[in-house]
Amino acid sequence: MNVFDASALLAFLQGEKGAATVERELLAGGVCGAANWSEVAQKVMAHGGSWSLASALLASYALEIEPVTRSDAEAAAAMWQRGAALSLADRLCLALGDRLAATVWTADRGWGRRRGVRHIR
Repeated sequence: MNVFDASALLAFLQGEKGAATVERELLAGGVCGAANWSEVAQKVMAHGGSWSLASALLASYALEIEPVTRSDAEAAAAMWQRGAALSLADRLCLALGDRLAATVWTADRGWGRRRGVRHIR
Protein backbone atom coordinates (compact mmCIF):
# COMPACT_ATOMS: atom_id res chain seq x y z
CA MET A 1 0.00 0.00 0.00
CA ASN A 2 1.12 3.55 -0.76
CA VAL A 3 0.32 6.75 1.11
CA PHE A 4 0.80 10.01 -0.80
CA ASP A 5 1.86 13.33 0.63
CA ALA A 6 0.38 16.43 -0.99
CA SER A 7 3.74 17.27 -2.58
CA ALA A 8 3.80 13.97 -4.48
CA LEU A 9 0.25 14.36 -5.78
CA LEU A 10 0.91 17.95 -6.79
CA ALA A 11 4.03 16.90 -8.68
CA PHE A 12 1.91 14.34 -10.53
CA LEU A 13 -0.86 16.81 -11.34
CA GLN A 14 1.64 19.41 -12.57
CA GLY A 15 3.71 16.98 -14.63
CA GLU A 16 6.85 17.70 -12.63
CA LYS A 17 9.89 15.48 -12.22
CA GLY A 18 8.79 12.35 -10.36
CA ALA A 19 5.27 12.37 -11.86
CA ALA A 20 5.85 9.00 -13.56
CA THR A 21 6.88 7.46 -10.24
CA VAL A 22 3.71 8.75 -8.60
CA GLU A 23 1.57 7.41 -11.44
CA ARG A 24 3.19 3.98 -11.23
CA GLU A 25 2.61 3.83 -7.47
CA LEU A 26 -0.95 5.18 -7.78
CA LEU A 27 -1.71 2.28 -10.09
CA ALA A 28 -0.41 -0.08 -7.39
CA GLY A 29 -2.99 1.24 -4.93
CA GLY A 30 -2.95 4.54 -3.13
CA VAL A 31 -4.28 6.40 -0.15
CA CYS A 32 -4.16 10.07 0.73
CA GLY A 33 -4.98 11.39 4.18
CA ALA A 34 -7.80 13.90 4.45
CA ALA A 35 -5.42 16.63 5.65
CA ASN A 36 -3.17 16.15 2.63
CA TRP A 37 -6.17 15.95 0.31
CA SER A 38 -7.25 19.36 1.59
CA GLU A 39 -3.74 20.69 0.97
CA VAL A 40 -3.78 19.44 -2.63
CA ALA A 41 -7.21 21.00 -3.23
CA GLN A 42 -6.12 24.32 -1.72
CA LYS A 43 -2.94 24.50 -3.82
CA VAL A 44 -4.72 23.58 -7.07
CA MET A 45 -7.43 26.20 -6.47
CA ALA A 46 -4.92 28.85 -5.30
CA HIS A 47 -3.06 28.50 -8.59
CA GLY A 48 -6.23 28.83 -10.65
CA GLY A 49 -6.50 25.15 -11.52
CA SER A 50 -9.71 23.18 -11.85
CA TRP A 51 -10.15 21.21 -8.65
CA SER A 52 -13.01 19.20 -10.13
CA LEU A 53 -10.75 18.08 -12.98
CA ALA A 54 -7.77 17.33 -10.69
CA SER A 55 -9.99 15.47 -8.22
CA ALA A 56 -11.57 13.40 -11.02
CA LEU A 57 -8.14 12.51 -12.41
CA LEU A 58 -6.91 11.29 -9.02
CA ALA A 59 -10.18 9.42 -8.43
CA SER A 60 -9.70 7.63 -11.77
CA TYR A 61 -6.71 5.91 -10.16
CA ALA A 62 -8.97 4.67 -7.34
CA LEU A 63 -7.06 6.85 -4.87
CA GLU A 64 -8.78 6.51 -1.51
CA ILE A 65 -9.09 9.33 1.00
CA GLU A 66 -8.49 8.21 4.56
CA PRO A 67 -9.87 10.21 7.49
CA VAL A 68 -7.66 11.44 10.29
CA THR A 69 -8.16 9.23 13.32
CA ARG A 70 -7.58 10.00 16.94
CA SER A 71 -4.48 7.79 16.92
CA ASP A 72 -3.15 9.61 13.83
CA ALA A 73 -3.68 12.96 15.55
CA GLU A 74 -1.91 11.81 18.70
CA ALA A 75 0.98 10.24 16.76
CA ALA A 76 1.39 13.45 14.73
CA ALA A 77 1.44 15.50 17.93
CA ALA A 78 4.12 13.22 19.38
CA MET A 79 6.30 13.81 16.28
CA TRP A 80 6.30 17.58 16.78
CA GLN A 81 9.66 19.19 17.55
CA ARG A 82 10.35 22.88 17.97
CA GLY A 83 12.00 24.24 14.81
CA ALA A 84 11.47 21.03 12.82
CA ALA A 85 10.54 21.28 9.16
CA LEU A 86 7.54 18.94 9.37
CA SER A 87 4.15 20.64 9.15
CA LEU A 88 1.04 19.22 10.79
CA ALA A 89 -0.07 17.79 7.43
CA ASP A 90 3.36 16.17 6.98
CA ARG A 91 3.16 14.58 10.41
CA LEU A 92 -0.39 13.37 9.79
CA CYS A 93 0.78 11.79 6.53
CA LEU A 94 3.59 9.98 8.34
CA ALA A 95 1.22 8.84 11.08
CA LEU A 96 -1.17 7.46 8.45
CA GLY A 97 1.70 5.62 6.80
CA ASP A 98 2.62 4.08 10.14
CA ARG A 99 -0.98 3.09 10.90
CA LEU A 100 -1.40 1.42 7.52
CA ALA A 101 2.15 -0.02 7.47
CA ALA A 102 2.45 1.63 4.06
CA THR A 103 5.16 3.24 1.99
CA VAL A 104 4.85 7.03 2.16
CA TRP A 105 5.66 8.97 -1.03
CA THR A 106 6.75 12.61 -0.96
CA ALA A 107 8.58 15.19 -3.03
CA ASP A 108 9.67 16.99 0.12
CA ARG A 109 13.40 16.49 0.76
CA GLY A 110 12.95 18.16 4.16
CA TRP A 111 11.57 14.89 5.48
CA GLY A 112 15.06 13.40 5.41
CA ARG A 113 15.61 9.67 5.55
CA ARG A 114 12.77 8.20 7.54
CA ARG A 115 11.78 4.58 7.69
CA GLY A 116 9.09 3.79 5.12
CA VAL A 117 9.45 7.09 3.25
CA ARG A 118 10.33 7.23 -0.43
CA HIS A 119 11.13 10.37 -2.40
CA ILE A 120 9.68 10.67 -5.89
CA ARG A 121 12.75 12.48 -7.20
